[in-house]
Amino acid sequence: MIEAPTRRRLIGQSIYVCTALLLLFLRLLPLHPGAVTWPGPDLLLCLTLAWVLRRPEQVPVVLIAAVFLIEDVLLQRPIGLWAAIAVLGTEAARHREVRWREHAFMVEWLRVGVLIAVMILAQRIAMALFVLPLPALGQTMLQLLATVAAYPPVVLAGHLLFGLRRGTPGDSDAMGYR
Repeated sequence: MIEAPTRRRLIGQSIYVCTALLLLFLRLLPLHPGAVTWPGPDLLLCLTLAWVLRRPEQVPVVLIAAVFLIEDVLLQRPIGLWAAIAVLGTEAARHREVRWREHAFMVEWLRVGVLIAVMILAQRIAMALFVLPLPALGQTMLQLLATVAAYPPVVLAGHLLFGLRRGTPGDSDAMGYR
């Protein structure tokens, strides 16, 4: 039988992948064909950052890279660019998770907002550097605002639906050690 920490990690990874695929499926649905609408938030990025800051052992780097690479392919974006930026951003958040854990949620929200802004700026710089077509700056800024505004509801939904909560000093890590 699988040990409890390993089982929790595998269940968390499965839930993350299923939720990510569901969000990607919903994003691909043609809800308003032909209509130009406001850009929505990047819920997958919000979910990934919330998961990394609450249960980093459940979302390894390879899993994040695979999910965002699949998203790049299905959304017909430059393959690997957003996946690489997402991996770098989530790893930056992962390495600061222990220090961010002791602060209030508003500080975490501010830091995540700055991180998302830096990630979007890095994507625009890379696309400009390689002379790829850039999305309109206004659309990008609206998506940034929508994504940052969607972070608290995503964290709340993760807490209510999946039991995601911040780790405490007494929690066990991925290897079962305190």
